[in-house]
Amino acid sequence: MAGNLIARLVHDLTAAAWFGGSLMGAIGLNGAAAEAKDPSERTRLSSAGWMKWAPFQTAAFASHLVADLAIAWENKGRIAKQEGVARDTVIKTAVTVVGAAVTLYSGLLGKKVEKLAGEGAEGATEPRPDASDELKAAQKQLKMLQWAIPAFAGAVIVLGAKHGEMQRPKNVFAGLRS
Repeated sequence: MAGNLIARLVHDLTAAAWFGGSLMGAIGLNGAAAEAKDPSERTRLSSAGWMKWAPFQTAAFASHLVADLAIAWENKGRIAKQEGVARDTVIKTAVTVVGAAVTLYSGLLGKKVEKLAGEGAEGATEPRPDASDELKAAQKQLKMLQWAIPAFAGAVIVLGAKHGEMQRPKNVFAGLRS
C-alpha cells in the first residue's frame, strides 16, 4: 500500500463531513429550530447552530483542498496519460469549487437571516407572511441551497469513487494513451 493513504483518508472524510453536516443541518437543525415556540427564536437558533458548524466546515474544505492537491501530485502521470482521468479531474474540481462557493454564499445568507431574526419566521427557511422582502428573499434562497449543498458534496464523493475505480490496474491499462 503505497502512495497517499493519509491524503485519501482526509479527502474522503472531509467530503463526508461536508455531505453529512449539510444534510443534518437541513433536516435536523433547521427542522428542530422550526419547533421553537417563539418565532424570533426559530431563525436565531438555526443561525447559531450553523455558525457553530462553520469553523469545522471551513477546516474540512481547507483540508480537502490540501488532500486533493497531494492526490493530484501523486497521480500527475496518470492524469496526463490515462484517458478520461484529466477530464474527470477537471469536472470534480469544478464541482468542488462551485459547491464550496454555494456553501459560502449560503453562509452569507445565513448571516443576513440571523441579523433579521427579530422579525420572526415560520422556520429557518420559511418566512412569515409579514416578513420583510429582504428576509423572505434570503430564506427563499436558503431553502433551495440547503438541498443543493449536499447534492454538490454527494457529487464530489461519487466522482472520488469514480477516480478510485479508474485506478484499478485493468482500467489503467485499458485507458493508457500511446
